[in-house]
Amino acid sequence: MSVRAGIVVTGTEVLTGRVADANGPWLAGRLGDAGIELAHITVCGDRPADMEAQLRFLADDGVDLILTSGGLGPTADDLTVEIVARFTGRELVLDTALEETISAIVNRWMAARGDTTGLDSVAAATRKQAMIPAGAQWVTPTGTAPGVVVSGTDTLPTVVVLPGPPPELQAMWPAVVEVPAVAAILASAPQQRQETVRMIGVPESELAVTLRTAESTISGFDRLEITTCLRRAELEIVTRIDTGADDAYAALLDLLRAEHGRAIFSVDGSTVDDQVAGLLSGRLIATAESCTAGLVAGRLTDRAGSSAYVVGGAVAYSNEIKTDVLGVDADLIAAHGAVSEQVAAAMATGALRRFGADTAISTTGIAGPGGGTPEKPVGTVCFGIALGDGTVVTRTLVLPGSRADVRDRSTSVALHLLRQVLTAQP
Repeated sequence: MSVRAGIVVTGTEVLTGRVADANGPWLAGRLGDAGIELAHITVCGDRPADMEAQLRFLADDGVDLILTSGGLGPTADDLTVEIVARFTGRELVLDTALEETISAIVNRWMAARGDTTGLDSVAAATRKQAMIPAGAQWVTPTGTAPGVVVSGTDTLPTVVVLPGPPPELQAMWPAVVEVPAVAAILASAPQQRQETVRMIGVPESELAVTLRTAESTISGFDRLEITTCLRRAELEIVTRIDTGADDAYAALLDLLRAEHGRAIFSVDGSTVDDQVAGLLSGRLIATAESCTAGLVAGRLTDRAGSSAYVVGGAVAYSNEIKTDVLGVDADLIAAHGAVSEQVAAAMATGALRRFGADTAISTTGIAGPGGGTPEKPVGTVCFGIALGDGTVVTRTLVLPGSRADVRDRSTSVALHLLRQVLTAQP
C-alpha cells in the first residue's frame, strides 16, 4: 500500500505570482526520497476559508500526511496554526516552554542589533507564535516561527505546519522527520529505490514508443513507476523501483540503451554539469558568448570549486566586441554573418588567446523574437569549442521555443558539446 501526502503552500504573494513557490518542489523531493507518493500541491492565499478548504480537500482525498508552509509569523494575517487547530478540532493553547524559546531567540536578535528598548513590545507577537493546537508537538524554530505537528486520527491525516521562508523550512526538516508521528508515516512507506537516466536529442514521442514496448515485453514492468520530464533540451527518466524489481529495471535499461544509446549521457543520475566539471579537472576554460550573454559561464560557475578551472569569459554581444575583445576578423563577420560556424570558431579560439585558457566555448545565435531570416530563422544558434591542441569543433542547431527557451536550451547544448569533445564522442 502506498503512503500518500499533500502539500498546502499558503501566501497571497505566492498565489498571485509575486513570489515563486520554492517550498512545494523542495518538499516534494524530500517526500519522494522517502518513498511517499505526492498526491497534490495546492497554493492558496491568506484567507481562512480557502486555507481550510485545501486541508479538507486533501483529507477527503485520503492522504496520510499534509504539509503546510507559510503563515506562521506574528502578524494578524499569519493564520495557519489557527486554521489547522480548527480543522483538527483542537483548542489553541499557550505552550509556555515554546514561548520561552521564541522569546530567547527574539531577545538575542534584538540585543545583537543593540535594541533593548522594544523587548516588551514583542511579547504579544511572541505569545501568538507560541499558541499551538492542544496535544500538538512543536519543532524548535530555525527563525522565530516553530514547526507544529498534529498527529492524525482515524478520520484525519497527520498535519505538519512549517514556516514559509525556504531557508527556515529546509533547516527545520531534519528535526521534523524525527517527530514520532512523522517518523511512523515515513517508516510505513514502501521501500523503493530511485534511478535516473538522462538523454539529449530524443523526442518524448520516441521515448513513449520505447516505453510501450517495455510495458508489453518486460516481466515485472508494473513494479516500476516511471516519470519523464523534458527540460533544458534534456529528457530525464526517473524510475522508482519496488523491492525485488531489479531485474525489470535492468531489462528496461538494456532496452533504453539498445534504442537510444547515442542519446544517453547519464545512467547514474549525474547531470551534464557534474560530468563537465569532472572533465575540466586540470584544465582552464574560457567562454565567449553572444546570444547566451553569460548563461554558459553562469552554469559553469554555479558549482563550488569552479574557480579551479574557469578563468573568465566575454559577453560579446556586438560585432565590435567580437572583433576588439576576441580578435574576430571583421571580414569574417561580413562574409559569413555574426551567426555562423566560422564566427563561432573564431570567438572560441579568440577566447583561448585572450584568457590564456586551454579550453574555450562560444555561442552566437538569434534568440528572437525578431532578427530571423529564411536562411537563419529565429532559434538558429552556432556553437564553437576550441582546445589548446588546435582542435576546433563547431555545430549549428535551430532550437524551438521562446527567446528564454532558446537561450536556456543553447546553454545546455553548449555544455553537451563540450562534454562530447572532451570525451572524444561523435
